[in-house]
Amino acid sequence: MALPIRRKNDAADRAEWGPFGQLDSGPGPFGDLLAPWAQLPHLIGGRFTPLADVEETDDAYHIEIDLSGVKKEDIDLQISKRRLTVTGERKERARAGILRRRERVVGRFSYEVTLPGEVEENGVEATLEDGVLTVRVPKVAADRPRRIEVLAGAR
Repeated sequence: MALPIRRKNDAADRAEWGPFGQLDSGPGPFGDLLAPWAQLPHLIGGRFTPLADVEETDDAYHIEIDLSGVKKEDIDLQISKRRLTVTGERKERARAGILRRRERVVGRFSYEVTLPGEVEENGVEATLEDGVLTVRVPKVAADRPRRIEVLAGAR
């Protein structure tokens, strides 16, 4: 899992008055020392978890996972009963210059979600567009809401 990185837009956003404010305040004796630790889970073989949204509609569950820089060949998607598992790898790209700062995580990733209702495993669809993996998992027909028409009765 990736470690969060606190972003600073300008000097006014910095909390340098706190006990640890100057430790991670960017360039400097402590900021330079602590920078490599942000990638520790990746360096020791850990996985990161991409950000995702899960939405439920009347007929399906829709999962959107942020996978910028990942090719569809590097994604493995599996479903077993109600559990959807997405694994893969964001590969390091070749660089021509010196990498001065790294904030994007590369390496293996894993995302799992257990959906709240029964699903049709054979109807799962997945598309990768603009760095977002969209997975549609249809509900079983018995779990879908059914509209019942009200008829006029005879008296």
